[in-house]
Amino acid sequence: MTTRAIMVAAPRSGGGKTTLTLALLAALERRGLRVGAVKTGPDYIDPAFHAAITGRPGLNLDSWCMSPDLLHEVMQAACQDVDVLVVESAMGLFDGLSLPDGQRGAPSDIAAFFGIPVLFVLDMSGQGQSVGPIAKGFAQWSPYVQVNGVVLNRVASARHERLGREAVQAAGLPVYGALMRQSGQTLPERHLGLVQAREHGNLAGWLADLADKAERELDMDGILAAAAPLHSGREMYNPAGLLPPPGQRIAVADDAAFSFLYGHLALFWRRAGAELVPFSPLADDPPDPSCTACWLPGGYPELHAGQLAQATKFYAGLRAFAQTRPVHGECGGFMVLGQGLEDAQGVRHGMAGLLGHTTSFAKRKLNLGYREATLVNDGVLGARGARLRGHEFHYATVLDGGTDAPLASLRSGIGEELGMCGGQRGFVSGSFFHVLATVAEQAQEV
Repeated sequence: MTTRAIMVAAPRSGGGKTTLTLALLAALERRGLRVGAVKTGPDYIDPAFHAAITGRPGLNLDSWCMSPDLLHEVMQAACQDVDVLVVESAMGLFDGLSLPDGQRGAPSDIAAFFGIPVLFVLDMSGQGQSVGPIAKGFAQWSPYVQVNGVVLNRVASARHERLGREAVQAAGLPVYGALMRQSGQTLPERHLGLVQAREHGNLAGWLADLADKAERELDMDGILAAAAPLHSGREMYNPAGLLPPPGQRIAVADDAAFSFLYGHLALFWRRAGAELVPFSPLADDPPDPSCTACWLPGGYPELHAGQLAQATKFYAGLRAFAQTRPVHGECGGFMVLGQGLEDAQGVRHGMAGLLGHTTSFAKRKLNLGYREATLVNDGVLGARGARLRGHEFHYATVLDGGTDAPLASLRSGIGEELGMCGGQRGFVSGSFFHVLATVAEQAQEV
């Protein structure tokens, strides 16, 4: 059976995309359909909620970071044994870099590239008939993006719904339901977005309530009919842009402090023959000494700094491992590789000491955006001059950069020089940069 796909998008962040996506996934799964999900853009948290429902790896599609071949390959993986695929948009539908369409990292790039129809969710808070011209403007903005219908969100009353429904229908678009405003439907948030799925105290019950709400308030049959058959192209197995596995057996930190590993990386590393061996620094576990590389993903070490500081077996094992094999840390993992971490209360906690920097969460500054990293020296991420694409999203700051060699030079998504980043010492490397893909044409000089 051909997979059918639909994209959930909105005019802006915070409009209800995640709630609608999870409601659809839960309701469709309850109907006995094989459901899958993908998130556009760089994001770890929403795909983890998707995975909790679908039982499949949380995957991302990004038109700036990923080559067309890699986009097709990720989509092939997302569609494997799936009847209906729900693609959750990041930000607003047309939000991205100031670059040509198709390369901007915008959700609209993905909708156009794969021909995915858009289900547009409109937050009716503080407005009535004005949702009509908003829907019409988005539907007519691009001839390559097809807005197939609207779901009204945060609707206050039957009269409120009627005002919005009539306005959207006057704009020539069908309305596939209205999610009524009610308490208890908002997922808790913290500084990087939603609280992680693994930390949600009653996720199964919350999702069951969402499925009930979807069946009660949405035209599920109409939404299913609006989803279009998806033809994502042939499988390539080695498309341009894949980051090779850092080792044959990779020890991967995996707990509430370290969980931000992109699903497509784990999937394709396994496909390449690598084995991922999880361990928990919070449980004071060291990396398996039989592994050939260690990967410390991002996450929330600042929330667990005191516990991590007491993880003596973890640090002893990590230091021994780093004497002979690669250890790489991204963002939170990079913070733990340093000399110390200052928590939100300004208390300093000792960390691994494998790199020379010290970081602080007390002195907060938002660093957010696409990044292209050019490696300064050979290392676990690639050869000197290799270019990688990904992003930064952190509030932590560097109090003391130390004296280690930098890992890479950074540019923004539109090519602005941002200077050097990270650190590299012996087999150890790390930075705040999260990698999604490599750039096919490698630079010869740094």
